[in-house]
Formats: sequence, C-alpha cells, structure tokens
Amino acid sequence: MIDRYSVTKESAGFFTRDGIRLDADIYRPESAGSFPVLLMRQPYGRSIASTVVYAHPSWYASHGYIVVIQDVRGRGTSTGDFTLFTNEIEDGFDTVEWVSTLPNSTGEVGMYGFSYQGMTQLYALSTAHPALKTLCPAMIAHDLYTDWAYENGAFHLQYNLAWAIQLATETARLQGDESAYQKLFLASRNLPLFDPIPARPKILQELAPDSFYHDWLNHPEPDEYWTKLSPKNLLENIDRPMLHIGGWFDPHLRGTLKLYGEMKTRSRYPQKLIIGPWTHLPWGRKVGEKDYGNEAISPIDRIQIEWFDYFLKGKESELLEKPSLSLFEMGANRWRYLDDFPTENRQIYYLSSDGLAGIREDDGRLREESGENSIEDTIVHDPWRPVPSIGGHSALPGGVFDRSSPDCRSDILTYTTEPLEKDLTLLGIPAVEIFCKADASSFDLCAILSEVHPDGRVYNISQGYIRVNSPESPLQIPLQATFITIPRAHRLRLSLSASCFPAHPVNAGTGQTPAESRSIDFSIITIAVFCQGDFPTKILLPLDYSR
Repeated sequence: MIDRYSVTKESAGFFTRDGIRLDADIYRPESAGSFPVLLMRQPYGRSIASTVVYAHPSWYASHGYIVVIQDVRGRGTSTGDFTLFTNEIEDGFDTVEWVSTLPNSTGEVGMYGFSYQGMTQLYALSTAHPALKTLCPAMIAHDLYTDWAYENGAFHLQYNLAWAIQLATETARLQGDESAYQKLFLASRNLPLFDPIPARPKILQELAPDSFYHDWLNHPEPDEYWTKLSPKNLLENIDRPMLHIGGWFDPHLRGTLKLYGEMKTRSRYPQKLIIGPWTHLPWGRKVGEKDYGNEAISPIDRIQIEWFDYFLKGKESELLEKPSLSLFEMGANRWRYLDDFPTENRQIYYLSSDGLAGIREDDGRLREESGENSIEDTIVHDPWRPVPSIGGHSALPGGVFDRSSPDCRSDILTYTTEPLEKDLTLLGIPAVEIFCKADASSFDLCAILSEVHPDGRVYNISQGYIRVNSPESPLQIPLQATFITIPRAHRLRLSLSASCFPAHPVNAGTGQTPAESRSIDFSIITIAVFCQGDFPTKILLPLDYSR
C-alpha cells in the first residue's frame, strides 16, 4: 500500500454561471486512481494557500487528495470585482460543482481554511451542494457583527483597519496602480490612526472608496446589513460533519464557539472542536511572550488528514472515538479531551478597595465576600493618553504579554487576590458585573483578567470590551473564553479601564459613533466604579472540576 504519493501541479479555471473565470492551482497525486477533492477558496493570491498556518497543499495532495486552491472572484488571476463575502455563496456552489467533476475525482469534496477561507466554506455549505461532504472551518464568524466587526458594540479598529488596508493594497497591485500601492503599503506598516475622524482615515476614503471598511463603520448596530451574510442565518437547515478550529487568543473565537455549539446541538453528524493557545496566526508554541512548549505546536494538519480520511475515504479513525472537545490547557501546557464545557461551577470575587485602586496596586483587592461599606474607585479617561492595547485577542500583535507596567497607570483600576492556596483551573467564559456611573452620555469599559507571578510579573489571560450608550447597572462584560491553570502562590488580577487603543477606537463621550467622532470633540470622561455594599461589582470565573 502506498502511504505517500508524488505530486504534480497544474493551473486551471472555469466560468461561473454569470461568466466570471475563477482560476486555481490543482495539486494531484501521481497515480491513475481516483481521489477525493480538498478545496480552499481564498483572496490573498492562491500561491500563499494559507501556509501561514497550514502545511503546503502539496503535502495534503501527497496523502491521496486532489487539492484545489482557488482565487476568489476579483483576486489573484480570477476575473470580476472583489466585494467582501458578497459573491461567495453562488461562487462557492459553482466551484464545488466544478471540482467534483475534475478528472480522477471521486466526486466527493471537503473544504479547509481559516479566517476568510473559513468563511468561504460556510458560504459554500449554505447552498447544500450534495458533493460537499465535510468542512474544517477555522477562526470564523457565526455572526459577522458580533464575532468579527464589533465586540459588545465596540468597533474592532486595529484588526479591521489593518485588514482593509491589506486588501486595498492588493487591489492596487492587481490594478497596476503603483502610486496607490506604495501609499497603502506604507499605511499598512504604520496604521493611520490620527486623522480628524480617527476611525475614518482619509487614505481609505481616497484610495479604497469601495472598501468593506466603510460599510462596517456605517452600520454600528446589528441591522439587516449584517443579517444577509451572517452564517447563522444561512445554515439553519443544513447539516454536515465539521471539525471546528479556534485559538484562545483569536479575535473570532466567539464565532467558532457559537457555530460549534449550534451544530453540536442539532447535528446528526460528528462535530469536533479544537482550541489551541494561538492567536489568529501563527499557530505555534510561542504566543506573545509565553512559550507553551512542544504540545502547543499545531497538530491541525495531521488531524485534518485523519478527518478527511474518515469522511471522504471511509477509513477508520480514533479521532471519532475521542470526546468532542480537544482543548489546550495553558499553564499545565497539555491537551485535554472533554465532552462539554462546564456550566455550573463559578468562583466569584468581589471588588474591594479604599478608593485608591487606580493609584496603588496594593489597594484594590479581589475577595470572596463583599464588604458592607460602599466605596467608589474613579477612572479619569483622558483621550490625549488612552490606555494602550497590549496583546489579548483584539490587539496586534495578540497573545500574552507582561502587563506590570501599564497596570501602574492611574487610569487603570487594579484588583488582586491574595496568593492562591492551591492550583486554580479556569475553563469557559469569565464575566465581569460592574456597577458604575459616568459623566458622559457614552463611555467604554475594558476588563482584563491576568495572572500575577510571585516576582511581580503580570500576564494577561482573558479580556472583554464594551461600548456603553445607555448605562444600566449592572453592566455585563463577557470576557474571552479561556482554559488555564493558575499555580498555587500566584494571584489573579482584574484591571479595569475606559479605553484599549488602538484595538478599539477612543470613545469621544458624545454618544456619536466612531464613524462620526472627531478627535477635536473628544472629552475627558469620569467613571465611578462601585465596590462592595449595595453595588457589589464582581468577576465570575468558570471553574474546571473535570480532572
């Protein structure tokens, strides 16, 4: 039996139903046999083939697959106009139809890819083409508004702007516009964050007036614009086996979890979820300033081959005998296999201080019981010097970084536990419940959960962000899902601030959206956070007792 094949490469294309030619590279095993097809549809030039996180397509082809890497409409050498996500449903169906009839194809198709390439899988699936048998969507949005463009009503400025400029730069290259290309390329290396309307840089208005970025800014609420292309509205009656892939520091983890949760609930096929300690890219052992060891090196390529072998070739697999969840436990630096997330066990810490939590890091405390006397801690948000975004899931670069320096700022309130008496394992979605008031019609809140080492180093674990336009107490801030073990003698810390720039735009305090807010109108915002007494602000931590 041949375990690995030599591989040949060819380029080919076909015409869609409306006459657009979509081009692809096709990698084939050198054999007269018939093989299933693995398809990836992406907008970055098909030669890249998502090798920033996956093995080269020739590696997949060597395992006995016809691998097709396609330029979506208007990208690479494919014709037509590129409009973000808009054509991927019909083009996805037409492409699956084409690849399923390639010479030496068995007629069965699987898809893989992350980010945009993950979304093209879901759009293709929405057409229910019978040849598309299984998917491996990684780092996707279930709802485009809540899982990609915005977080709790707050625009993802840094990620969205960087991506918009990247796509606009590629458009200029394809059009041969060297002047536009050079300007956009320079902007990609030094994001334009300080125009009169900071969230609406002039360079995109002038050189990319058709960019999706403008639409995303102009739709700050979850309206019909988002409904039309959100997978949650397209996949309601469609069912396929899926291997879901995410990262604890990926900005789209919410979407991965929601899609998995929906499919797990209603699917008659296996649904598996893998979450590593990764940012959006790369998927490796080093995540910011933390090294999670050899176990954190991505196993995804081998797992995907095993998945496709089972569903497209009928081979037996131990993968299907394992529990549904394969989760990397940070701190312990190992993979854990669980049937589901725990939902009942919660550890509650209440915020306590003498009113100096922004001045002295030894003043703010996290306690298991709330005190009787109400105390106010005050955040004074100065738009001239917003709190910088450092790591986490919403900043570039993402991951884990030492926060001991920013936590010394007076506009960050910090609350810290006593040293832990035993190891503490968190698994799930932490949440912060905040009682507060502000002197502005709109304000933002950022909550960051960190691990404090005995030597004073502070490393972020999880964070959440919210834009508040109609304050109601208490405010609920869900943080990013996590799985981590905090060792005995270490401490937990909650940091609260009113900005996280440039991950999110600075809130002007006027009630205007980021698309309208001019920097000259930005105002100082004072926020009082209530601790103890009748207003017990607290953090709720999900505990893992599954050991």
